[in-house]
Amino acid sequence: MTNPASIADTNDSTINYDDNLNNTLNKTLDDDLNYATLTDALEQTVFENFDDGLYIGMMSGTSLDGMDAVLCQFSSDSSAEKDTQQPMQLLATHSQAFPPRLRKVLLALCQPNGVQELVPAEGEPNSELDWFGWASKEYAEFASEVVNNLLQQSNTDVESVLAIGCHGQTVRHRPQLGFSLQLLDANIIAERTGISVVSDFRRRDMAVGGQGAPLVPAFHQALFATPDSTRVLLNLGGIANITVLPANDSPVIGYDTGPANLLLDAWTALHTDKDYDAGGAWAQSGQVVEPLLNQLIEHPFFARTYPKSTGREDFNLAWLQDELQKFDQASAHIRYSSADVQATLTELTAMSASMQINMFINAHENSSVYVCGGGALNDYLMTRLQAHLPHCTVETTASLGLNPAWVEAVAFAWLARQTLIGETGNLPAVTGASKGVVLGQVCFA
Repeated sequence: MTNPASIADTNDSTINYDDNLNNTLNKTLDDDLNYATLTDALEQTVFENFDDGLYIGMMSGTSLDGMDAVLCQFSSDSSAEKDTQQPMQLLATHSQAFPPRLRKVLLALCQPNGVQELVPAEGEPNSELDWFGWASKEYAEFASEVVNNLLQQSNTDVESVLAIGCHGQTVRHRPQLGFSLQLLDANIIAERTGISVVSDFRRRDMAVGGQGAPLVPAFHQALFATPDSTRVLLNLGGIANITVLPANDSPVIGYDTGPANLLLDAWTALHTDKDYDAGGAWAQSGQVVEPLLNQLIEHPFFARTYPKSTGREDFNLAWLQDELQKFDQASAHIRYSSADVQATLTELTAMSASMQINMFINAHENSSVYVCGGGALNDYLMTRLQAHLPHCTVETTASLGLNPAWVEAVAFAWLARQTLIGETGNLPAVTGASKGVVLGQVCFA
């Protein structure tokens, strides 16, 4: 795929499809499934009909600020119109905040033994495993509502959508133990929406030795790579991660660089009446506490070599408060405010990401950094990133034609399509897997 020159939001997204799938299935039955392998049979039935068309992508990231859903139209590279038709068009978007109770339970499940802090209402669970089952169902019901709202608002027929790519909510990511746990009941979404659902994207990569993360770099390569320059995609969600797209034929590199909105949002919510630091204004009002910054950057994750990934298991509010307690004991003479801590956390995000990016940027080459995720809207954070990256331009993915708020959701629409057409969705050089594999499991509607 090449870069989308123009990706537009529109509500005019209803598309009619012919009966090719039914005709192909009938032909398959008439031929009595006379194929050498199951793969041959699938190539003659399902996969060839999922190349072009509409997909829905969904994302609720580590920051748990809400659920995003996008409606995308993809076109195959083999299309006769490939020179003029864009490989992906963003047709409609929708975002909803989590129901408060569900969000509270999800946050609790993200922390080991976190549900012990929950006070069950009548009829609610009283153990971690039961809470997991409860949240899987409630998450799926909510996701179904989000999808149906997207379809209604964009005036899109259910029959026009080939599949939903839904990542679910990661509540435990332990690559060192060989597992990653996403919370989701795809069966419910398939039933409530009437659309097939692709989920469970991480574990197939882990089955071949990968970390199951990050998964978005393959999408970044497909949509944003160019032979003319090195591009770095920096996603600032709850966790920050980079994708390095070299100008030459070198392998794509991608990995998590450390915390981002996860800590920024948690500290903001703890000390203000807001859920996040809009534009980074609160952080900008404070001063970076350099000794504290130096202490935080000593976290072992920052020194690990890639491939690597992280999450709430490593970086969370409890970890931050423990670090602050250590700092206070060792530096009792240093006075600071809560705004100073926010400034320091912002600097931690900018510095830890930039340290990694600078490893791949040559001052004498044409290089750019494109930021996506909620952090792209944090003006102060963007300013600090540019300060740490003097040899390249720092801008958002809007410059590449895709609004930074929707990149990850679009990525899971793309990953769902990869699954249904039988193409690999991971990059072994990124995740550490021994080979490329088709990701995800399909729950057919």
